[in-house]
Amino acid sequence: MSEALEQTESEDADAFDELYGLSHEIVEAVETAVDEGESPSAIRALVIPLHAADLADLLERLPKDDRLAVVHALGEELDSDVFSYLDDSVRESIVDELPNAVLANIVRDLESDDVIDFLEDLDEEDQREILDSVPAEDRVLYEQSLSFPEYSAGRLMRRETVTIPEFWTVGQTIDFMRGEETDLPDDFYNLIVVTPAHKPVGLVQLSKLLRAKRVVPISAVMETDNKVMPADMDQEDVAFLFRQYGLVEAPVVDGDGRLVGVLTIDDIVDVMDEEHEDDILKLGGVSEDDFYSDFMETTRLRFSWLLVNLATAIVASLVIALFEDALAKVVALAVLMPIVASMGGNAGTQTLTVAVRALATNELTTKNALRILVKEVLVGGANGILFAIIMGIIAWLWFGDPLLGGVIATAMIANLLIAGLSGVLIPLGIEKIGQDPAIASTVFLTTITDVVGFFVFLGLASWVLL
Repeated sequence: MSEALEQTESEDADAFDELYGLSHEIVEAVETAVDEGESPSAIRALVIPLHAADLADLLERLPKDDRLAVVHALGEELDSDVFSYLDDSVRESIVDELPNAVLANIVRDLESDDVIDFLEDLDEEDQREILDSVPAEDRVLYEQSLSFPEYSAGRLMRRETVTIPEFWTVGQTIDFMRGEETDLPDDFYNLIVVTPAHKPVGLVQLSKLLRAKRVVPISAVMETDNKVMPADMDQEDVAFLFRQYGLVEAPVVDGDGRLVGVLTIDDIVDVMDEEHEDDILKLGGVSEDDFYSDFMETTRLRFSWLLVNLATAIVASLVIALFEDALAKVVALAVLMPIVASMGGNAGTQTLTVAVRALATNELTTKNALRILVKEVLVGGANGILFAIIMGIIAWLWFGDPLLGGVIATAMIANLLIAGLSGVLIPLGIEKIGQDPAIASTVFLTTITDVVGFFVFLGLASWVLL
């Protein structure tokens, strides 16, 4: 049975490799070519056929020196789109090794939204030098985009848009798009209908445009219930609106309501992925850079988080120290007390994970917080009673003391109730003070469930058993 399962998994992996552009064989071939010092042309022959996204994956899998060897071997044949797919820390390690003249050529080949993503991580001096080398018209647009807040719609948007006036017909619009002098983006889904003041009033889907007759006015086929994004809107809110309303593209406007760019679903998918990944990493006290950072940098990044955890562990230990005499007299307490704290911590983490996700998706608000809080406390109480019965019987049979079973059962109920309460209140409180609940919630939750678990269990034991 296991052999059949392994064979099925192997076949699934092979099928995936056939569909996916980057295979293990290519990675190994490139590594071998670099290690054996083969010519740049030999390396280029291996990687040129790859899609930009697959080449980015290849560079991320290679050690730093091999990665740079591939980049230098490609030279001017390096696809600029690769930099749009690279992890930020990997891209930074490559950019640091390239002269600004090369970086300026890369910028000229990228879409405007990818240019901003590329430029915003550069040093101010390098950023200025590269901007000075691009055409003045583009430089003004890039500088405006960089002036918007970080992680905002203005930073994400693409400047290239297709705009038409409301008084045109379908025929005029099609002729405009087919015109030799019309500079259209490589990919777009909608036409943005604007007023003479360049304010968006509607969207025309290309599918509707192509099905309509030439004499039909644009106003008859355009959608007026379009969602317009302020340039300073936070990218999390933008992602929520795209997900909530199933958007594919949305206009971005400045403070005066004038069109300045457009957001497309591919960028929003990246935002959703980044925000989700960021929350998961923060819950573990690590960052995206950990995977690609060297030994010393990773140690530094994790030290501060572990230091906070050490401080909270000391707090829990101080509570245990209050009951030193009880522990010395009843050894069973030392055996059982980690169970109470562990169950509370795990139950609280379940509630906390749901709450943090609900906050991120605007499903948990101040209006429904009480209802969610009551539900989680009831869940904690119900699970507390069930596990209290199980653990009380186990402790009774294990140590032959029904009172000890009653003590741990009571402590289990109290700690799981507190876990449900804390799992909702902690992220709500952290968000209320303007901080990210994904960062510090786990530390506070673990401290509370440990302290309450130890205090209730050891306190009851001291009162009942001694």
